[in-house]
Amino acid sequence: MNKSYDIVIIGSGPGGYVAAIRAAQLSMKVAVIEKKDLGGICLNWGCIPTKALLRTSEIYDYIKNSSHFGIDISQNKLNIKEIVQRSRDVAKKLSRGIDFLFKKNKIDLIYGSAKLNKNKEIVIKKNNEEKIILAKNIIIATGAGPKKIKISKNYDDLNLWNYIDAMTPKQIPKSLGVIGSGAIGIEFASFYNSLGSNVEVFEMQSEILPSEDFEISNFLRKSLSKKGVKFHLNSSVVDIYQKDTFELHYKNLKSNKDLFCNYEKILVAVGIQGNIDNLGLEFTSVKTKNNQIITYDYGKTDEKNIYAIGDVAGAPWLAHKASHEGIHCVEFIAGLRKDNSEKMTIPSCVYSNPQVATIGLSERKAKQMGFNIKVGKFPLSANGKALSLSESEGFVKIIFEEKTGQILGAHLVGVEVTELINSFSLAMKLEATELDIFSTVFPHPTISESIHESALDAYNKALHI
Repeated sequence: MNKSYDIVIIGSGPGGYVAAIRAAQLSMKVAVIEKKDLGGICLNWGCIPTKALLRTSEIYDYIKNSSHFGIDISQNKLNIKEIVQRSRDVAKKLSRGIDFLFKKNKIDLIYGSAKLNKNKEIVIKKNNEEKIILAKNIIIATGAGPKKIKISKNYDDLNLWNYIDAMTPKQIPKSLGVIGSGAIGIEFASFYNSLGSNVEVFEMQSEILPSEDFEISNFLRKSLSKKGVKFHLNSSVVDIYQKDTFELHYKNLKSNKDLFCNYEKILVAVGIQGNIDNLGLEFTSVKTKNNQIITYDYGKTDEKNIYAIGDVAGAPWLAHKASHEGIHCVEFIAGLRKDNSEKMTIPSCVYSNPQVATIGLSERKAKQMGFNIKVGKFPLSANGKALSLSESEGFVKIIFEEKTGQILGAHLVGVEVTELINSFSLAMKLEATELDIFSTVFPHPTISESIHESALDAYNKALHI
């Protein structure tokens, strides 16, 4: 007889494994099907190992600039094998942690490829063997994979890098072309630039990180340019040719000129698309659009008792968004949630050097939506802690609704700002206003004081500028 579960989750990434643990906490019988690495792309090939790599480049930057701190280091060497191994070790440790949590919560982990069948049957294949399990509810959390670009040659015949290749290099390339200036492209551009590669970035839009506040994107581009990264904006890739090196043919969309560049490696980072192939969706009423599953409140799809969360359900493609959706989806299934009146504002981070962290509306978007706004900005060059760290590059920018003082958005660039953005997540969740920030005591000396000063600046009350 086929085994039956209250919930079966397809995929063990940050959406799937968190949903599984929450379901187990609610006394549901849970199974998770994973075809490759426990923890999904984020833990194994995304968020976590890339931060380990970026930490290496950060330390290397400190070493190269150690004279600023009165330290003379005459020799510094890079061992790319050990750099990569450390990032893999961090990922493996966290994957083992999820395995422990599954056992602790009595969650069945089944390795194999899952395909939906009729009547809530799920067919699992592994090594030419097949078994069927049954589910009262199914959550699809299969994540997303890298998009490809259109070129004349067979894409797979070219040895182009995707993010996995960029995380596991055998050696540091002398030159690297990066196609795309979203978070993935910019983080790897920053990483390889720090390690000594000549890096050039290609972007179709007029600015990098096109979805971010213009001041943030503009500041980061200028900062990375000073460090040697070259940017080709308003540029569309026409074709790629491979001989001893890669030749990239691109068109400048402003001048309409065809131009050519050569690189040892090319990283394609033009976005991701949902993993929806071979799931058996044709046996269901689940609808898709642009390689993503169409969802409604709490991850509901057009098929009763089938849900989708995380990257496979569309933008924003962020791990913390997937986890949040997973928890809410399971609690809805358990009957703990009925209406979806909750407002969800999702922060995003880019772990370049300097870092970027944002939440809510950009200044331009707020104006387009008709808000009358007040904008405050405080430079880290006026912050004592940032100066003591020799990390005074960047600023904190806050956008308030003029009449109510409501925080519409916050945009930060600088050292460790990814550790500050959660303050705004909480503030916006609690509908805090400028008065709440004014009356909050920020510890000294910390970079967080820039939040206080930025809010004060919006109302012409800044103390240190």
